[in-house]
Amino acid sequence: MKYAVVQLAGKQYKVSEGDKLSTNRLSHAEGAEFTSNDVLFVTDGKKTEVGLPLVKDAKVKFKVVAHEKSDKLRVATYHAKSRYRRVRGHRQHESLVEVVSIG
Repeated sequence: MKYAVVQLAGKQYKVSEGDKLSTNRLSHAEGAEFTSNDVLFVTDGKKTEVGLPLVKDAKVKFKVVAHEKSDKLRVATYHAKSRYRRVRGHRQHESLVEVVSIG
């Protein structure tokens, strides 16, 4: 099984071809393809390469499927003994990305 560990939008993900993952919002448009050279680890089941810190000449090709928002989080603040209570919601912006190829 071929997979790689890639650094994308400040986080590390273990990906294989055909995987879809949700990451922080990217600046690429929906439907756009882009490549990432920030590959930390690559294996195809027989041969393994570990980067120091990056694997030389390794690339992972991605396609942006959609831009969306995550589930709503409830954020509550409270001050004791003063009748102060506030509740707010927050939805993080995300991008849904599909792995096209690992090379």
